[in-house]
Amino acid sequence: MNYTYILKCSDDTYYTGWTNHLKKRIDVHNRGCGSKYTRGRTPVELVYYEEFETKEEAMSREAAIKKLTRKEKEKLVKEAAISERYIEK
Repeated sequence: MNYTYILKCSDDTYYTGWTNHLKKRIDVHNRGCGSKYTRGRTPVELVYYEEFETKEEAMSREAAIKKLTRKEKEKLVKEAAISERYIEK
């Protein structure tokens, strides 16, 4: 399975990425090794994700989400919380 995800960083910004192992990727981000952007913004929290069969689909969705405004991303996150499409702590 492949995932597109949104993280909420410690500075209240959002980071969007894709992976084929969601929990492991979040752990890598929190260790400061996930991406240059999140490196100085830990801890990060998973606030949204979608599942895809192929990495191409996940990468395409990542690109689409990155083009959204912050307000549009907040709407996705809010809707995910309502539909429980997130990982509980």
